[in-house]
Amino acid sequence: MVTWIGLCAGEVWKYLETHEGYCPVEKVINDIDAPEQSVLMAIGWLAREGHILLRGAPPDYRIILNIKKTT
Repeated sequence: MVTWIGLCAGEVWKYLETHEGYCPVEKVINDIDAPEQSVLMAIGWLAREGHILLRGAPPDYRIILNIKKTT
């Protein structure tokens, strides 16, 4: 399971690299070919590690790569 979440985290990362600005979490979930729960766990993993930044409030969360962390 951890491996699957890691693979989903990689997909979220790649998705965010190709999209400018904050992306709606719902759009990320819909555009990535993985179960919603897996994508949400991947987003949580990336957030906990500081690789993404979250903005907004439910249900309108938006995310972006944390450029300072990735360089």
